Parts: sequence; C-alpha cells; structure tokens
Amino acid sequence: MVYSTTLEISTSAAEQAVDITLRVGGLVRESGIANGLVLVFTTHTTTGLFLNEHEGGLEKDVQGVLARLVPPRAGYLHDRVDDNAASHIQSVLLGPSLVLPVTDGRLDLGRWQNIFLAERDGPRRRTVVVKVMGERS
Repeated sequence: MVYSTTLEISTSAAEQAVDITLRVGGLVRESGIANGLVLVFTTHTTTGLFLNEHEGGLEKDVQGVLARLVPPRAGYLHDRVDDNAASHIQSVLLGPSLVLPVTDGRLDLGRWQNIFLAERDGPRRRTVVVKVMGERS
C-alpha cells in the first residue's frame, strides 16, 4: 500500500528552518499504514530537509554553519544567472529527502528528532511530497 500526498509550506524568511514533524506525523496517521516507511521529499533546488532537535540555538547554529561553509556571493558561476548559487549549494549539502520508519501507525523518531524543511532562498511557497509505504493494520 502506498499513500501519497503533498504539504504546502509558506516560508517567511530568506533562510529558515520550518519544523514539519507534526504535519508529516498527521499524514502518517491519516494514511492508515501501520508499519513501513515514509518518504519526505522537497521539490525545490534551494531547499533541503534535515532531522534534528528543535532548539532555537541549534537551528541558528545550523544556519550559521551553512553560511560559513557556502557564503553568499563568493564568486560562484551560477550567480551570473540569478544570484542564488549559495542557496543551491547549501541545499546540496542538506539533501532533498528523508526516509523514516513507521511503526504502529506513527513516525518512529527518537526523543529529540524533528523533521525540518530548510529554506535557503525565501520567502517562498514550497511543496513537500510525502509518501507513506507499507502494510495497513
């Protein structure tokens, strides 16, 4: 069984981490799938997904590390096209998808794990594909 849907997420800043854990968890429950996997995939080349603790200082640290690793306007060739090369490169470091376990109809996450959409070129309206795959109860 596969349950497929999308989330629409509006970001409000150029660089932002949006916690989508509750929304993804709700879709897992809605799917009726008891045991399996959930794929979470961003359809944008200037966003990424990551799994970590929802703590304000850590979120700012992640933003700061990405900016230091790939600073804006550092002579990237793509900046000649639309001046957002750093956003694209940062999203490569984060990756476009997560695959997570589903157990007993719920996301099977660790105590401090949350799912984040990382906006790198906002604010914008973003789409995240969610596919829950497995067996129904």
